[in-house]
Amino acid sequence: MFDAFKNKHGLGVACFIGFAVFFWALFLIALPQIAMLDYSFRFNLPRADIGGPSDVYTLENYAYFFRGNDGGFNALDVGILFKTLVAAVFVTIIDIMICYPIAYILAHSATGVAARLMVIGLIVPFWVNEILRAFAFRILFGATGMINGIGMEIGLWDTPIDFIRADIALYSGLTYAYILLMVFPIFNAVEALDRNQIEAARDMGASWWRVHWRVVLPIAKPGIASGATMVFMLTAGALAAPQILGGPSNLWFTQLIYQWFNESANWQRGSAYAVILLLVCIGFVTMMMRVFKVSIGEIGR
Repeated sequence: MFDAFKNKHGLGVACFIGFAVFFWALFLIALPQIAMLDYSFRFNLPRADIGGPSDVYTLENYAYFFRGNDGGFNALDVGILFKTLVAAVFVTIIDIMICYPIAYILAHSATGVAARLMVIGLIVPFWVNEILRAFAFRILFGATGMINGIGMEIGLWDTPIDFIRADIALYSGLTYAYILLMVFPIFNAVEALDRNQIEAARDMGASWWRVHWRVVLPIAKPGIASGATMVFMLTAGALAAPQILGGPSNLWFTQLIYQWFNESANWQRGSAYAVILLLVCIGFVTMMMRVFKVSIGEIGR
């Protein structure tokens, strides 16, 4: 593969790309993960004791996730992890429902100026920083925000609804935050579909939903799987949006990790929690790939 790339683009470009990929994979992914994994098996010791006889490997940080301080089942932390995963699945499903028709229209219906305006409309809002977008959603869904203002103005409700406490603002913000990561993988997959197949199905009397179920979705499945994987992983690992938009009773698992690292200064336990989140997310995604019969090669296509 390297030889083919070198013949097409030249030795200099091939070497630069190869070095960049190697540097990115080793120094920005592999080594930090290895360091975090090593930290997760260590005790939280004073600086003077690090490297001494008490600095040994242990499973204490992982055991704490399951049994807590009192030795019983740590229902709080396990429950927060489960709730985070359920919320990530919910956000992913909502993104699929929103982005599939957008991607289909963009690939097979919109043309010329309309297509360009749709792409610009999708991309330009993401020029704004993610934290600023989260605060914008907090203002939008606040007690004196636009949603409550319009709802009370037209008589849908009499008093402001606490969208923050109900986590509606959080789910809306997360759904919007990763919408591009769902739209474009589905668009790339659907764009390859021959329009004649759709027309043939319609000529044979297939209904609208049957055309999509039997013709479009099998082609779009790898794109949906790719987008769903990215949205799920990023939603489960989100921190800024839960911090800004989350209600007081809704704690995200990443907030637990943040607390261990920054508030408790226990990097070892924070690393263990981060590894647990990573492994659970990878295991869940792998299981879903088997359920929907999608290979890693199709996702990376």
